[in-house]
Amino acid sequence: MEKIKKLLSCETPVRWVFSGDSITHGALHTYGERDYTELFSERIRFEMHRSFDIVIKTAISGTNTFSPLGDFNTLIGQFAPHTVFLMFGMNDCCSESVPPEKFESNLNDLVDRITSIGAIPILQTTCPVLPNSCPEREPYLHKYMDIIRKTADVRKLELIDHHLFWKNNGSDLHYWMNDAIHPNAFGHRVLARLIFEKMGILDDAGSNTCSLFVPAIVKPTNTKVS
Repeated sequence: MEKIKKLLSCETPVRWVFSGDSITHGALHTYGERDYTELFSERIRFEMHRSFDIVIKTAISGTNTFSPLGDFNTLIGQFAPHTVFLMFGMNDCCSESVPPEKFESNLNDLVDRITSIGAIPILQTTCPVLPNSCPEREPYLHKYMDIIRKTADVRKLELIDHHLFWKNNGSDLHYWMNDAIHPNAFGHRVLARLIFEKMGILDDAGSNTCSLFVPAIVKPTNTKVS
């Protein structure tokens, strides 16, 4: 995240755009509490005293990678962003409604268009699907997350791998989820914390936003510790 850290080290105001589906939209499933983009805004604009930075969320519930491609200027281009966070895949993978090869093509097209306007694309994987709860997504999601990782690796892009982080924190994710695919308010805190960590701005001691309560994940009872 060196390019992002460099942006944070300069006095020039930064325009941050978040594009995605319902997970980034944050509607309904937080029950009025802040979603991860709003926590990001609080951390950057208030706690880090970057008052002239602008944080813009253009995510729309129910959309997939075709949405920002079809309405690129409305959702991204018009804001002349310095950086664009992309989080897609949960709807693209639904019964493979956007085939994996098309998802990869769409993702690369988005990266091309974002870089063409001088912005830095940051790819994000999504939260996992709750086990045994969403058969139209659970068998397919991992393919799409691997495509995001592959795209970031091949094109040397910034990547925040929420999916891997959540998978590594135990088997019972219900504390962080409102339903099979949407994070609740605690889940959004987890999303925000990983972004802060990767950007080098996580501060549990001095930041209210970073130290918000998050319930622990329940580890499997049969886990052996060597």
